[in-house]
Amino acid sequence: MNAFSGAMKMAALFSPKIKLGVEGRKGLIDKLKAVLPGLIGNRPVVWFHAASLGEFEQGRPVMEEFRKEFADYFIILTFFSPSGYEIRKNYAGADYVCYMPLDTAKNAEDFVDIVKPEITFFIKYEFWYNHLVALKKSGSYILSFSTIFRADQVFFKSYGGFYRKMLCYFDHLFVQNEESLKLMHQINISACSLAGDTRFDRVRSIVAGVRQLPEIEAFLQDSPCLVAGSVWEADMMELIPALNQLEEPLKAIIAPHEIEKNQMENWRKALSGKSMLYSEYKKSYDNSAEIEPFDYLIIDNIGMLSSLYRYSNIAYIGGSFGSGLHNILEAATFAVPILFGNKKYQKFQEALDLIEEGSAKAIADTNEIKLYLTEWLREPSKRKELGEISEKYVESRTGATALVMQKVGELLLKK
Repeated sequence: MNAFSGAMKMAALFSPKIKLGVEGRKGLIDKLKAVLPGLIGNRPVVWFHAASLGEFEQGRPVMEEFRKEFADYFIILTFFSPSGYEIRKNYAGADYVCYMPLDTAKNAEDFVDIVKPEITFFIKYEFWYNHLVALKKSGSYILSFSTIFRADQVFFKSYGGFYRKMLCYFDHLFVQNEESLKLMHQINISACSLAGDTRFDRVRSIVAGVRQLPEIEAFLQDSPCLVAGSVWEADMMELIPALNQLEEPLKAIIAPHEIEKNQMENWRKALSGKSMLYSEYKKSYDNSAEIEPFDYLIIDNIGMLSSLYRYSNIAYIGGSFGSGLHNILEAATFAVPILFGNKKYQKFQEALDLIEEGSAKAIADTNEIKLYLTEWLREPSKRKELGEISEKYVESRTGATALVMQKVGELLLKK
C-alpha cells in the first residue's frame, strides 16, 4: 500500500481533488493521537466509514438511528474522498469527522489503537484489508450495510482469493438484493442477510424535513418545472438544445454536479431564454428588488438539490453520459417521472426498476429529451400517474435501517 500512497501523491500533482485528500491526511495520525483520547474520554466508540458523499447519505439513517438508540457512544465518521469530507466535515451527527488514513498496516494499527471502536460500519463498497485486520485483532464488531455485489467483481473470479478473504473479516454483511445474497452463498459467506438499501430510508426522511423555499415559488409562478440535478457538460449538451426547441411552457432549475463559474456562464449563453444564477436571484429577492420573469435558474451552490425536487414536475438526473448516474431516488420520492442518459446507469438497480415500471426513461439524445418533455407537459394526468409510480417504488423499499439496527442491538448486548 506504500505504492498506493506514492501514486496518490503523484496524482495530486495533476488533480486538485486528490491533492485535497493528500494534504488533508498530512500528520493525521499524530493529530488524532493528540486530540481524540481527550475528546472520547471513557465513552465507547462507534466508527462509520464512507467513501464519499453518496455513501455518507446512504449511511446517514443508520448513524442517526444509532445516535438515538446508543446516545452514550462517541461517533467518529471518516471519509476516503475529499468530495465527501469537504462537504460534511462539520456534520453535527458525528462527534468527530476526519479522513480515513491510507490503508497501510502501520496506519491501520495506529488508527484502530487510537479510536478503539467497539463496532465499525463500512458503507456499501468499502473493503480495506489492513484496517479490517487491525479491527479484527482489536475485537471490534465489523459490519457492512447497503452492500451490493455483481458477478463480474473480483470477489467472484478464480484469482479473487485475497478479496474473498476480506469478506470473512466482517461479522455481518447486509446486502441490497437477492443476487448479492446468492453470490455470497456461492463463495461460502454465511454471515450475511438481505436488508435492502438504506438510501430509501434516507430519501423518505428528506420528504419530512424538506425546506420550503419561497424564492423558488416566486420564480416558478405556477409554471411547470423541470429540475435538472447533478448535471455535467455531457448532460447539458443534450438538454440545452431540447429546452431551446421545446414549444410547451416550462421553467427549469439546473443544479450542476460541480460548481464551475465558466461552465455555468457557457450554459447561460447557450440557453435561448433568460437565466439567473441562484446567488444573484436570492440577493435581489431578499432585498425585494423588482425581478423580471426569467426561464432558467442556475444553482451555484451545494446542498439545495434535495429541497428543490419538491418543486419539480419532471426530473432529469445527470451523470450517466459520463462516469455514472447520480442519485435518482431523491427525485423519485417526490412523485415525478425521471429522465437520464442511456450510457452508464445499468449498475443502479433503482434505475433498472423504474425503467421497467415506466416512470423513468433512459434517453439517447436531445430528440428523446424533447419527446418525453413534450409528452409529459401535454398530458399532466399521465405525468402524475408516472410520478406516483416513482413515489410508491421508494415507499415500498424502506426499512433497511431497522434491520441493521436490530443486529446492532443483538451484538452490543453481548458486550
